[in-house]
Amino acid sequence: MSDAEKSGFLSRVIGPKKRWRAYKARVKELPAKYRLAAEAIERHLMHFVPTDHDSAATMFEDLADLIEEAAANGTPIREIVGEDPAEFVAEFAQNYTDGAYIPARLRERLANDIARAEAEPPEGSESTA
Repeated sequence: MSDAEKSGFLSRVIGPKKRWRAYKARVKELPAKYRLAAEAIERHLMHFVPTDHDSAATMFEDLADLIEEAAANGTPIREIVGEDPAEFVAEFAQNYTDGAYIPARLRERLANDIARAEAEPPEGSESTA
């Protein structure tokens, strides 16, 4: 694959680089548990990437909006994603694309990542370990 082909593929996956970098900067600023959840959802969303650049970028920007609002309001992560995080991601992605088949191992990984994010102690609290 040539550099131009790689660049085109990446643009299809993440949209324009400037928007992708802005999205990543927003996620980086989230409190730890929300950041972990956003990153887990992002990994899973990569399997549902829309075919047009604008939809791909918009999908990740909307994810950042959702998680930022939840963090600001103190909304528990499980309240955002529900009992089945993979189902949440599939439904979220349907707003942007028809999606793709997701293997069971990826669904399990997402569920485990969300559980780990939920277990993250609140910002500013000290660990007893």
